[in-house]
Amino acid sequence: MIEERIRRIFADAGCTGQLHAIPVTGDGAGEAEVAVGADEPVVIASIFKVLLVLEFARQVADGQLDPRERVSVREADRLGGWGTAGCLDDVELSLRDLAHFAMSVSDNTAADLLLSRVGLDTVRLLAKELGLERTHIVGGPRDLLQALLAEVGARDEREFAVRWARLPDERKRRLAVLDPRHTTASTPREITRLLRLVWSDAAGAPEACAFVRDLMSRQVFRHRLASGFPPGVAVAAKTGTLPGLHMEAGVTRHPDGRCYAVAVFARTHDLTASLATVDAAIGRTAALAVGRLRGEAPRTPA
Repeated sequence: MIEERIRRIFADAGCTGQLHAIPVTGDGAGEAEVAVGADEPVVIASIFKVLLVLEFARQVADGQLDPRERVSVREADRLGGWGTAGCLDDVELSLRDLAHFAMSVSDNTAADLLLSRVGLDTVRLLAKELGLERTHIVGGPRDLLQALLAEVGARDEREFAVRWARLPDERKRRLAVLDPRHTTASTPREITRLLRLVWSDAAGAPEACAFVRDLMSRQVFRHRLASGFPPGVAVAAKTGTLPGLHMEAGVTRHPDGRCYAVAVFARTHDLTASLATVDAAIGRTAALAVGRLRGEAPRTPA
């Protein structure tokens, strides 16, 4: 069975995984699926930014926000990660450019500033409106970082790195940010539902959904979902990463115009922050699942 083949790919990569894939266009949309642990809760980390940017785009479409509004990013605003976090000087950019950085390079600082303008409660309400009943948002990037620092008794990210290296793996695994019961979480099935709604213009005004689709297509990271598909397949996606957790959710568009939403979540047996074999397994399992939905033979032995 395909589910067993998917589990074997994860096992061979040194991890366990959950996956859900569905068509979002064409025959079978909303009916056919490939599911491996699709209803079990998962930490979604930066995949949360899809909901955040969707709510921003909806507010812009409703005239509540001006996407050109300027925002200053100062030293005190910077969080770890990519994008503006690496700036040595204060920078100023628009709200829509905050959204661009949050999605394209998973800029935590940009996402946190955007969330402060959009509102955490409105993002939570959006999840409920879209029927994502098992999606729970505990806070933005800064909230999660502060909770992580507090849990290990660190004052800043530098001290966290020192303390993290000294923690036994058993203690690391008990951190709240790695437990879907205590942090921002969802299920693979609800994440593909979110993507299907965005791709069908059912998650908001058509221009809001188009904005999210465009930004997801601009993501620079190609080592997970995209790695499993040939060049002719376009992949619009959003990654998420925490120690021992590798994930990505996105939509593949094939030369025949058919699209598929797929969400893959992998938990490694060790807590190495970056494992190429696990990232490759995300691409392989996604391709296998989408291939099954398309009625195709596997491209590579599984």
